[in-house]
Amino acid sequence: MAGGDGLHRARTGGLELTEQGTRIADAAGGVTDEAWAHAAKHYDDDQLAALVSLIALINAYNRMNVITRQPAGDYQPGQWG
Repeated sequence: MAGGDGLHRARTGGLELTEQGTRIADAAGGVTDEAWAHAAKHYDDDQLAALVSLIALINAYNRMNVITRQPAGDYQPGQWG
């Protein structure tokens, strides 16, 4: 990944891939070729594999929260220490 403006474009590509890979209910077609190509311009194969793995992990945690009816987003810094 490059610095400066290149970093912004890389983040945008990663976020686009994450958004499309996470929104299952309203994105039945999955990740578009354009989103994948945009991310692939800024990340190598190993980085893309790591990104896809993290997206899948986030989705797994979100599904577990739905199944167990645990609301996300209520963590308070320091609550466990």
